[in-house]
Amino acid sequence: MSIDLRRRHDRSLRERAAEMFAAGRGHRSVARSLEVPVKTVKKWQYTYRAVGRGGLLAMGESHATYDFETKVAAASAVVDGGMAKPEAMERFGIASLSPLKRWCGLYREGGAEALRPKPKGRPRGSGAKAPKTREEELEERVRKLEAQVAYLKKSIALKAELRSRTGRRP
Repeated sequence: MSIDLRRRHDRSLRERAAEMFAAGRGHRSVARSLEVPVKTVKKWQYTYRAVGRGGLLAMGESHATYDFETKVAAASAVVDGGMAKPEAMERFGIASLSPLKRWCGLYREGGAEALRPKPKGRPRGSGAKAPKTREEELEERVRKLEAQVAYLKKSIALKAELRSRTGRRP
């Protein structure tokens, strides 16, 4: 049995962190006081700066969605404009650093078009095909019949070969 070493931090701990951020303390100081990893507190500080106390306390409840224009504006500001990521998070109201990093990578690779929303779910199947014309139906029927004839010829040839090997008739 494995133990999950990732630890979820409750709302009260994030509330205390928000109070310390409001008092002007840095992420290392807050991490030491709360006995939480520095990396975690640094993410909390990014979120606090970007969307405020309410956003920090609402972490983990729901995922924010961003429109195409916001993604492009934030990614181009960071990649092309040289803006710092925490500053871009604050300016565009992005609650987490990870989507901004992903958008920047996509923007570098494929430009603004790489950030366009993609269709979700399975692609549509063959259920919505246009009805076949009479000619197409007949061509399909001919192909099936030709395959059937080829199969029967192969079967007859195999039986003849077996007869010749054994030297007897069925």
